[in-house]
Amino acid sequence: MKPGPSSERTLILAPNGRDASVAAALIGEAGYYASICPDLAALVEDIVKGAGLAVIADEAIKTADLRALVSWLNGQPSWSDFPVVLLTRQGGGPERNPDAARLAKLLGNVTFLERPFHPTTLVSIVGSAVRGRRRQYQTRAILDELTESENLLQTAMSAGHLGALELHLPDFELEASDTCKSYFGRGPGETFTYRDLLDAVHPDDRARRQQALDQALEAGSNYSLEYRVIWPDGSEHWVDVRACAVRRPDGEVASLVGVCSDITPRKTAEIDRENLLEQLAAERSALAELTATLEQRVEERTADLMKEVAAREKAQEQLRQAQKMETIGQLTGGIAHDFNNLLMAVMGNLDLLRKRLPDDPRLQRLVDGALQGAERGASLTQRLLAFARQQDLRAVPVDLRALIQGMGNLLERSLGPRIDLRLDLPEGLPPARIDANQLELAILNLAINARDAMPDGGSIEIRVAQHEVQNDPVLKPGTYLKVSVVDSGSGMPPEILEKAIEPFFSSKPLGKGTGLGLSMVHGLVVQLGGTLELASQVGKGTAATMVLPVATSEPEIESTAAAPQQVKRSAVILFVDDDPLIAMSTVEMLEDLGHRVIEANSAVHALDILKSEQPIDLLMTDHVMPGMTGIELAAATRQVRPSLPVLLATGYADLPEGTQLDLPRLAKPYHQDQLRDRVEQLLA
Repeated sequence: MKPGPSSERTLILAPNGRDASVAAALIGEAGYYASICPDLAALVEDIVKGAGLAVIADEAIKTADLRALVSWLNGQPSWSDFPVVLLTRQGGGPERNPDAARLAKLLGNVTFLERPFHPTTLVSIVGSAVRGRRRQYQTRAILDELTESENLLQTAMSAGHLGALELHLPDFELEASDTCKSYFGRGPGETFTYRDLLDAVHPDDRARRQQALDQALEAGSNYSLEYRVIWPDGSEHWVDVRACAVRRPDGEVASLVGVCSDITPRKTAEIDRENLLEQLAAERSALAELTATLEQRVEERTADLMKEVAAREKAQEQLRQAQKMETIGQLTGGIAHDFNNLLMAVMGNLDLLRKRLPDDPRLQRLVDGALQGAERGASLTQRLLAFARQQDLRAVPVDLRALIQGMGNLLERSLGPRIDLRLDLPEGLPPARIDANQLELAILNLAINARDAMPDGGSIEIRVAQHEVQNDPVLKPGTYLKVSVVDSGSGMPPEILEKAIEPFFSSKPLGKGTGLGLSMVHGLVVQLGGTLELASQVGKGTAATMVLPVATSEPEIESTAAAPQQVKRSAVILFVDDDPLIAMSTVEMLEDLGHRVIEANSAVHALDILKSEQPIDLLMTDHVMPGMTGIELAAATRQVRPSLPVLLATGYADLPEGTQLDLPRLAKPYHQDQLRDRVEQLLA
């Protein structure tokens, strides 16, 4: 029960004389609520309904059956300590009265007030008790919030297939969840000690694992390691264990708390890939030996068939590298899509939770912190999608000269006073076919990378030039525009330059970069139909050049905004998503906005509803669903209800080409205000 008149009222049991009426009048005059109970049974019944405290005359309960009252008091939850004020006669306190001492022991939180009492004393005692009861209710609310957060964390861990473990020091006592045990081949009911864990580690990995553990315990740093384990049935598996040190007040490490996951499929694929690469290397070596033998036997071959061989080997290497990056990109895009779904559930529920929190700044800070963490996760998935070339782009004709000039103030603020920024932007260049927002982000990333390569200051020049392509292994023939970011920094050696665009590779110190900056830029320009060129010399700086396609039409001219139409504030919305977590949070957000929502967990289910007679104002659907996708559902909806607006919610841009791509879309993860704006646009 929430704090209020009924939950903070004073229940009075004083059947003899005028004590009850006098006490009720005094409490009411002080601004509190009071109710007089005719007998002990009515008192217990009202306590169960909700109360702040009870004022009881000792003569009313000295000889009464207190089992019902004591049973309720003993059964209170951990947050509750119901206060009782016991009215006694003068000299009837627990120090001199055995009955009072007995009642104090039975009733628990008891305050004795001798009669005749002063009105101020009674009001003071009641006020203190009510304030204490309010704090108990607040404690209950905080415990409920913590329980809900813990349940959300457990749901996220289950969705990510993560097992939990804690290693208590100094006795090395291990606590492991059932999921964690399963990754070591143990069942939920089986005992799994730290000794069992050590015995399960593959003999070839034990020294490496022990070294990592010793370093974590000695320095109090994070523990992260992948190693092999042997299950009781003799099979070999891989686990990824990550933990953080928890310190005692004296600074010593008290325990390691972390998670583990089964990475056997990934490691198996990596091993197979390495074996394949070794086989390819052996084949290439054999081919090179055969070529050398042929060169020795056929002297008439000129230095030119040699160029062809070298070109073929280079093309094979480029193809292998492209295939490897494509495979990594597909895997990264899938992971980013799954994380977008998880973040959607977290952000949606936090949005709703924030609106329902009591006016407590500390709780608001906690929720804001959780939302900021989720936003950072969403930003990371956008970088992953950019690298995987699966972000949602709006490629239109754009004047690069005007775009970069418009970024001048932003670039100067970002680079700081120690960097001399120069722009070489010729007039008369054709427009580029790009996504302006994403290209601005790419230019800013390249400029910040250049700034970080010049800690003592230097110069950065941004150039735009026209470029013609005829014979290129990557680009189609035609006209392109080159956007170059050139710095006078420290430069990169060849071995670093070769790996610069690989995902998660960074030459910056640990914690200073994600290793996705150049990967994101490369993924963007490739998705736009261009390429990224890097050139660098140690001590002479680096040039990063984006080669972008030229547009076939002129840049769009912004038209005057039309007068806003009347928005339909309340509507019937058919929502389709096969993920129950996303469905729960999105339905809650839509209903919180005042709409009535009809849920469907598949496209087939949604079609049955669409074919019925019930009114529907908007269809909102996920794209990636088993059986029938959101795009296919939208096409089928056009046959049933041609004029029904359709909103497609998706985490990435891996959608089939065609007219369906013109559907209004809402990128996951989204906040409630973004959902509101998109829905109101379609209902207008």
